[in-house]
Amino acid sequence: MKKFKLSRRQFLHQSGRAGISAATLVGAAQLGAITKASAQSNDYKAMVCVLLAGGADSFNMLVPTDNTYYQQYQTTRTDLALPQNQLLSLNNSNNNGRTLGLHPALTGLQNLYNSEKLAFLSNIGTLIEPTSTAALSNGTAKLPLGLYSHSDQISQWQTAIPDARSATGWGGRIADILGSQNSNQRISMSISTSGANEFQAGRVTDYYSVGNADMPTAQLVGYGDQSAEVDPLRTQAIDEIFANSYDNVFRRAYRNLFSSSLSANAEFSSALGAANSFTTQFAQDEFSSQMQMVAKTIAARETLGMQRQTFFVTLGGWDHHDELTSSLQVLLTMLDAGLSSFQSAIDEMGLGQQVTTFTTSDFARTLSSNGRGSDHGWGGNALIMGGAVNGGTIYGTYPSLALNNPLDTGRGVLMPTTSLDEYFAELALWFGVTPSALADVLPNINRFYSPSGSGKPLGFMA
Repeated sequence: MKKFKLSRRQFLHQSGRAGISAATLVGAAQLGAITKASAQSNDYKAMVCVLLAGGADSFNMLVPTDNTYYQQYQTTRTDLALPQNQLLSLNNSNNNGRTLGLHPALTGLQNLYNSEKLAFLSNIGTLIEPTSTAALSNGTAKLPLGLYSHSDQISQWQTAIPDARSATGWGGRIADILGSQNSNQRISMSISTSGANEFQAGRVTDYYSVGNADMPTAQLVGYGDQSAEVDPLRTQAIDEIFANSYDNVFRRAYRNLFSSSLSANAEFSSALGAANSFTTQFAQDEFSSQMQMVAKTIAARETLGMQRQTFFVTLGGWDHHDELTSSLQVLLTMLDAGLSSFQSAIDEMGLGQQVTTFTTSDFARTLSSNGRGSDHGWGGNALIMGGAVNGGTIYGTYPSLALNNPLDTGRGVLMPTTSLDEYFAELALWFGVTPSALADVLPNINRFYSPSGSGKPLGFMA
């Protein structure tokens, strides 16, 4: 197996961000509040967050197919419009008077939707509170920080806090609440195949970074390798350095972190090797390799002692200010292959009801063309996949794609009609967060949904 060539500092960053004991970081009162909020459950569940980084043109993913609304779409999108006869049909896709279909590259997702294992959520985006284009026009609308900014909007999708900066993400806040369900506290319940991310940053837990299916874990070059003359000496030297006791508190902390990183890395690699394999084949590209790595980690859940896990995966390259149609074809082909194979592997493991995958992105794109592509937008479409999804349905309200419609803030930038809070609340409740703890995970939830009510936020989870 190839090794990442890592220095000690890089190794710690890449592989050492395992679960941290909550008792060492918070007071007894805070820890008691977290424990009280935890759901008491022994069943395994995993959420897989897929970031389409750059701002996905999701109105060329989910497109009107009926003649009336397709003509609106074609008139607005001009050179970006897909041919009507190439769109993939969806069962029971009528939404707001429109029948909808998929980009021709999404054949696997078409099958998942029609077999009710996949749903779409339409016109979702960052919102501080319910608002309108009239409020936007007269200056009374409260708008998310840095609207249309890549960094700000990605951050808000990951933190679920649109009106302030946050050091924690909503996935990390869930890990703080539910992480104690895992018997193994040495490795975090939050696994990232894409390195650093805000989604999984908690107050008392952090993500554990892994590679892809070809190179699952970071290796400190030469450590533990007996095949070369110098490597045993290198291993011995490192062991001796970190076996020492140090008077300096920072040196002791560094030694402890480094040692726990080595142990966690060895434990994770061993569990991965001992896990039952699956026969599902994945495509030979980076995104599919990441999804295969997630599937392998889930296969090792029992050896790792996991009852709850979150995963973070990134597929980049969606900022299509030009060459949109050709680039979208390539990316959607990769997305379709990776998600379809992943769901097949999960079903093969008998975990279809226990693993839910969902997409996020910076924002959608302008409906109007800039001559070669589309520019930064606001409200767009997301997908949710898994056996626990009430699939075969379009949730939210699919908007009019005609320019100057009531949601058009200019150039076909659509104001969202569904908030991130509602989207993420549905997932958090399914995952095991109690209604009473929902506001700890999603501080703005009460602006859109009452956790004390009897209904679900959106209804896309069983």
